Order: sequence, then structure tokens, then C-alpha cells
Amino acid sequence: MTTLHERDALRDRSTGDLVKDLSHQASTLVRQEIDLAKAEMAEKGRRAGVGVGLLAGAAVAGLLALGALTAFLTLALDEGMPPWAAALVVTVAWVIVAAGLAYAGREKVNEVGTPVPEKTIESVKEDVEWLKGQTR
Repeated sequence: MTTLHERDALRDRSTGDLVKDLSHQASTLVRQEIDLAKAEMAEKGRRAGVGVGLLAGAAVAGLLALGALTAFLTLALDEGMPPWAAALVVTVAWVIVAAGLAYAGREKVNEVGTPVPEKTIESVKEDVEWLKGQTR
């Protein structure tokens, strides 16, 4: 809130000075909004990184499952049940691991939400309203 003395001081200033101050305040506000957007996007990036890491783990487990499946198929063509049965058990275990990692990774990525700095957008809207009030 401005006091009566501050209002009188503003009235005594030239339009050029007032526009200059408003321009300075607006540029400061824009810089602050950019800093807020950077901080918000960095936080979202860190959170998404966990999900991406889990998805990478799922990819490795999937490759291991393919390796075990290859061993299974090779041994299944060979004689004797124990070798291919063991390979089948390993394959199924790796598929279960890959599915669990993929599910957990997808959940982590979905927790992050859209890659839009939502808080910054809301703050910019408020700033626009404030600027409109200042120009009246």
C-alpha cells in the first residue's frame, strides 16, 4: 500500500521517469520468472531421471532375458531335460524382473507429469495482472 506522501511523490515525477521505473520493474520480474522456470524444470528433470534409470534397468533385464532365451532354445534342441529346464527358469525370472522394472519406471515417469513449468506459468499470469494494475 502506498502512503499519501508516496502518491504525491509519484505525481511529481515525469511520465518518462515512471515508464522507466515500470520498465525496470518488468525486466526484473521477467528475470525472476526465468529463474523460477529454470529451478522448476531442474526439479522435474531430477525426478524423471529416476524413472529413466529404472527403464534402463528394464532394458538390461530384457537383454539378459533374450540371452537366457537363446541359451534355452539352444539347449532345448540338445539332449537332456535339466539344461533347457534350467534355462527356461532363468528366462522366466528375467522376464519377471524386466516387467517389474518397466512398471516401476513408468510409474516414476508418470509422477513427474507434463514437462511444463506450471508454477512459473501461474506466476507469470499473476505478474501480468499486476502490471495491468500498474499501468492504470
